[in-house]
Amino acid sequence: MHDHAHGIRGAGSRRLPTIPLCLTATVMAVQIVGALMTGSLALLADAAHMFTDASALVIALIASTVAARPADDRRTFGYQRAEVLGALINAIILIVLATSVGIEGVRRLVEPAEAEVAGPLMLAVAVIGLVANAVAMWLLSSAQKTNINVRGAYLEVMGDLIGSAAVIVAAVIIVTTGWMPADAIASLFIAVMIIPRAITLLREVFSVLAESAPKDTHVSEIRDHVLGFDGVTSVHDVHVWQLTRGAPVFTAHVGVDPAVFARGQAGALLEQLQGCLAEHFDVAHSTFQLEPDGQAECTETHA
Repeated sequence: MHDHAHGIRGAGSRRLPTIPLCLTATVMAVQIVGALMTGSLALLADAAHMFTDASALVIALIASTVAARPADDRRTFGYQRAEVLGALINAIILIVLATSVGIEGVRRLVEPAEAEVAGPLMLAVAVIGLVANAVAMWLLSSAQKTNINVRGAYLEVMGDLIGSAAVIVAAVIIVTTGWMPADAIASLFIAVMIIPRAITLLREVFSVLAESAPKDTHVSEIRDHVLGFDGVTSVHDVHVWQLTRGAPVFTAHVGVDPAVFARGQAGALLEQLQGCLAEHFDVAHSTFQLEPDGQAECTETHA
């Protein structure tokens, strides 16, 4: 997953979220004021989601800064897992938000408010939110492919864009028909829309923390590639996991024909194996333990 984007979209994951953060914070303030002026729950829910997006982007900035710290003798893999922990916080915030909005939406349907919603102003504010979210998504679209925490922010902005569209639909209904429950229904739609994204992000976080193989990585395919090299007789104790999204790690014990060691070609074989992982499977960090064929047969196979 190499990112060759240039310009503003190609900025590093530490700097990139700052622009969407400014957009989100500004529009959030506009939506809060608009919600108070119009009495719209859907608009207030969208503003609350904007607040969540702003929090997610702040967490992304902090986590990415921490993750960039170099490795040391105590944390030999560095601090990249900080991005995963930041994504976990984002997912929890999403779930809390969805629950709160859902409860209030149901309450408004059961106990309709007497005050009417100002549809025209609600529509104008929702359009502003839609445009801002579209710009923020475009800015984050490249970095989210390789950074789990930026992806969390990207998913929230995507949900907010859909939420703004729902608010626009509700506002149009109110303006054209005067049917006020459309506002509460739109808020419930936003709440329901948030849950699947939160679950998806949680699943990805737990997959990383459980040190599962990356989704698109097939251990059997890697094993077949390694077995295809001259002199390789067996592959066992294969382990693939990821430190964070886009940072897979691979280790394996490789049985080698003793003649390879006798000819002094073990070093060249090791370079070829590491190059294979980097080129074909995008695994930059791979570790191979080369063993004479007889020794490899005595070792228990785990993968």
